[in-house]
Amino acid sequence: MSPLIRMAALDMAGTTVADQGAVEEAFQSALDAMGLVAGDLAHEPGEYVKRTMGQSKIDVFTELLGGDRHRAAQANEAFEAAFDASVRRGEVAPLAGAEETLAALRAGGVRLCLTTGFSPATRDRIIDALGWQSLVDLTLSPADAGRGRPWPDMILTAILRLHVDDVAEVAVVGDTASDLVAGTRSGASVVAGVLTGAHGRPELEAAPHTHLLNSVADLPGLLLG
Repeated sequence: MSPLIRMAALDMAGTTVADQGAVEEAFQSALDAMGLVAGDLAHEPGEYVKRTMGQSKIDVFTELLGGDRHRAAQANEAFEAAFDASVRRGEVAPLAGAEETLAALRAGGVRLCLTTGFSPATRDRIIDALGWQSLVDLTLSPADAGRGRPWPDMILTAILRLHVDDVAEVAVVGDTASDLVAGTRSGASVVAGVLTGAHGRPELEAAPHTHLLNSVADLPGLLLG
């Protein structure tokens, strides 16, 4: 039985939102648009992008480009243009059980924040495409909080904005190791990984966590009893 939870911070892509591989495709489109190949980058791009799923996209590009923030900003713009195109084509959808989970948690008195590594503009396009404006209390991107995951800034910002009294009343849910590290650093009582996204069981088990769930559909049973 989990402690009394008054706020849940849930990741988007891979946790509540299915993107059909659009994130990886948008990364590759951005690299192609910049004329970049593996030899130009600080890391092998495919492996690094998968390992850093959940983190701020501009931070990922900055690291790939050896700290060149100007070129990283250009690459990030190309990434967001490619991902926005996938949203317009209808290639994002709720993961199975996600909408029911959001509705159940809100009905149970849990305040909801969706967090993401996308920019606010891309995040809002996803929310609009899904029609989720009324399902959650708050949506946050790294630009709204200071730093993206694995730092806890978005979660702590949500705690302040949603007027939660105690970090022990918070649950954090995500599909990547970065989500779990951020949740642990925030002091949340429940830090749950879900097996529907970028990282599988071995990666999530290696990260700090309190629970591993098959999907976000299992969350009401955990938090509401």
